[in-house]
Amino acid sequence: MNKLKAVSLFCGCGGTDIGMEGGFDFLGTEYSSNNIDIVFANDIDEKALDIFESNFSSHTFSGDIKSLDYKEIPDHDILTGGFPCQSFSIVAQNPPRLGIKDEKGELFFEMCKILREKKPTVFIAENVKGILSANQKKAFPLIIKEFEDSGYYVSWKLLNSSSFGVPQKRERVFIVGFKYKKHFKKFNFPSVEKKMAVLSDVIFPESEIEPKYYFSERAVQGLMNSNKKMNKGRAQDITQPCNTVGAHLAKVSLNSTDPVLCLNNRYRRFTPREVARIQSFPDSFKLVGSEASQYRALGNAIPPVMFWHLIQEVKNAIS
Repeated sequence: MNKLKAVSLFCGCGGTDIGMEGGFDFLGTEYSSNNIDIVFANDIDEKALDIFESNFSSHTFSGDIKSLDYKEIPDHDILTGGFPCQSFSIVAQNPPRLGIKDEKGELFFEMCKILREKKPTVFIAENVKGILSANQKKAFPLIIKEFEDSGYYVSWKLLNSSSFGVPQKRERVFIVGFKYKKHFKKFNFPSVEKKMAVLSDVIFPESEIEPKYYFSERAVQGLMNSNKKMNKGRAQDITQPCNTVGAHLAKVSLNSTDPVLCLNNRYRRFTPREVARIQSFPDSFKLVGSEASQYRALGNAIPPVMFWHLIQEVKNAIS
């Protein structure tokens, strides 16, 4: 197969793109090159894009995608994007259709406009599990219909990253659309891997952790005095995959919903590199900028190993 060209919308720091390109090692497994060139990428988060640009040579557009002239987007075979969904509403019309509460809701339609304009062979859209129940479960069927009306045969599935050798339980909805029916009929979502990765595979020895990552005795005592146990914060079992790491880890507390560690009766948060590992980024992936921006970008990313498995099936379908 000739080298495929891809465009990455809402690319963040590049989790999708590491998985799409392939050619990296994670936990001793080599994820082969997918023979894909990322020819264009965009994101509105400049700090996340700084990380992306430290790892990729793709042409990038920093800013609101609605201000982008689509003529600047090169022709491509694959379009990817994780669009915001929290801004959709169903307006009271007959028949029901998607409405928009704010500007974020427009980004989904921008992706559909690019599909209609550039007509790539396949697209892959990603979103949180909550998209399935948005607006009393009425929004998602309309989103699928909008993709179909853009000229694509569409299927979707809820995948958990822990099923694919990622040491994290992270559920995400993937929507895959093909321009040609013959490709659509050949496509299957990836099946579960037999080997499960766990948190102990990726965290550093305590002797290598700087003091700043530990919670103070005062914070721990305050938790114990108020709750006697972790009420919301989640001390992780290192023999299992980690709970979902999010974008707020820079501000994680013992009473938050974000995962933390408790080892030898000492509580701490993850380092940025540990978060990258939990997300299945290879250690060769460069992290730049402040720790706060690294946590945010990594917490918003798609696990590269998970996306690599999905791309394998997409390539099989269009080969």
